[in-house]
Amino acid sequence: MISLSNLRKDFGERRAVEDLSLQVPAGEIFGLLGHNGAGKSTAIGMMLGQVWPTDGEVRVCGYDVTTQRQHALRKVGAIFEAPVFYDYLSAWRNLEILTSYSAPTSRRRIQEVIDWVGLTGREKSKVRTYSHGMRARLALAQALLPQPELLILDEPSDGLDPEGIHEMRQTILRLHRELNLTILLSSHLLNEVEQLCTRIAVMNQGRKVFEGTLAQATQKQNWFRLKVGDFDQAVRQLQAAKLISASRDGRFIAMIDGVSSDQVVRALVESGVSVYEIAQQEETLEDFYLALMKNSKGSAGVKQS
Repeated sequence: MISLSNLRKDFGERRAVEDLSLQVPAGEIFGLLGHNGAGKSTAIGMMLGQVWPTDGEVRVCGYDVTTQRQHALRKVGAIFEAPVFYDYLSAWRNLEILTSYSAPTSRRRIQEVIDWVGLTGREKSKVRTYSHGMRARLALAQALLPQPELLILDEPSDGLDPEGIHEMRQTILRLHRELNLTILLSSHLLNEVEQLCTRIAVMNQGRKVFEGTLAQATQKQNWFRLKVGDFDQAVRQLQAAKLISASRDGRFIAMIDGVSSDQVVRALVESGVSVYEIAQQEETLEDFYLALMKNSKGSAGVKQS
C-alpha cells in the first residue's frame, strides 16, 4: 500500500529525512515510531503529497504521489497534524463542508461514519461543546468519509486521557478488523503501538534504524533472572558445565542455545547451590526502543532542529 524508496527531504540546510525506504503491506497495522523531530511527520507529509520530496520516490496504492497524486490518494483517509473544525457549527455540518472540498458524499455515508466512530446522538451538537476525545473521533470520521482502503493516522491519541486512548485503540482495531483497512500509525505511545501493530519502523534523526515485525522487536532474549544463595559460585558452576555463555549485574545469566532452565537448576542443586528463582527476562517495546535510540545516537549524522 505504501512504498518509499531512498526518500530524502531537505529544508534549506536542514535534512529532515535521509535515505528512507519503507514498505507497508496491505492489511497490516504498521507503526512508525521515533522521537519528536525524528522525521515521522515529514515522511507522512510526503506520503500525502503535502510535502515535496527533495529526492526519492513515494508510491501510495500503486501510484507515484508526486506525479499522480489524485490517483494515489483517492482511497486514502488521514489524520495529519491538528485537525481544524468550525467550532460554531455541528459535527454533521462540518463533515458536509469538508466533503464539499473533495467529492460529494451522501447523507447515508456521513451517518455511517458518525456511527463508526461513536458520535451518534451528538452529531447535531456544536463542535465547541465537544471534549478532546470527541474531537479526535470527529477527525477520524472525516478520515473515513472517502471509504478508504488505507488510513494514515499521525498521533491519533495525542492529548487524550486514558479512557480516550482506550476508546481510540478499540476503534482502530475494529476498523482494521471489520473494514479490512491498512493502517499506518505514527505514535510516541509505545504501549499503544505494542497493542495495535503487527510491524513497525523506527526513525532516529531522519533515518530509519529498524524495520520488522513487532515480534522481532520484542523477542525474548536468552537472558534469565537467577536468584540463588551465591550468584558468583553459581556462575562458576554453570560456566564449568558449559550451560551459560555470560552473566551480568549479579542477577542475570545468558544460557547457551539449546540449554533449558531445568538443566541449569539441576546442575546447581547437584553442586549444592540453593536456587530460589529462575525466570526468563522479557523485553518490552519500550526496552527495545530505548536501547535502539541509545545505540543509534549520533550515528545518523542528520541535523534536526
